[in-house]
Amino acid sequence: MLGNLVFVMLSAILVNNFLLSRFLGICPFLGISKQVETAFGMGMAVTFVMAMASAITYLVQMLLDALNVGYLQTLTFILVIAALVQLVEMVLKKASPGLYKALGVYLPLITTNCAVLGVTLLNMTENYDFITSVVNGIGGALGFTMVIVIFAAIRERQALNKVYKSFEGFPLALITAGLLSLAFSGFNGFDLKALLGL
Repeated sequence: MLGNLVFVMLSAILVNNFLLSRFLGICPFLGISKQVETAFGMGMAVTFVMAMASAITYLVQMLLDALNVGYLQTLTFILVIAALVQLVEMVLKKASPGLYKALGVYLPLITTNCAVLGVTLLNMTENYDFITSVVNGIGGALGFTMVIVIFAAIRERQALNKVYKSFEGFPLALITAGLLSLAFSGFNGFDLKALLGL
């Protein structure tokens, strides 16, 4: 059981990374990744929302199945995510006004971050149990955080260097994101189950 949870966690972080493998959550990835501190703050906010959303939507899905109204799944999941984002927004506004201001419009956009909705729907599609759903949510969020922080660190270094005018801004960011995605695709060759002895 524990080995399976570790497998799900490592798969979500490295192999099936929401940003680099599934291309979910690109909007905050490109918008917030200019400074490491801001990227880390966004990553932590997304981690909280993804973990809590994975847990709560699992319970909501059980209720939807019991009432035989599965067609309301996406709508109810979005409502759960929106409520969690409002909670994060209120806490950040009180606890860290600087980070709240730095995240700006991207904080409420966590509600529409397709990576958050994607992990909740993926948990249902894969028929994960409650614990596995939460572990997958945390793993996906940690993978999101790791990649956005690495990307922000690279962009900070790029800002110090001279680049051709035609590559400034998003063109260079997209090329860097592509190279980062290519680097992470190397994890697809690892047999994680054999590595973990499963």
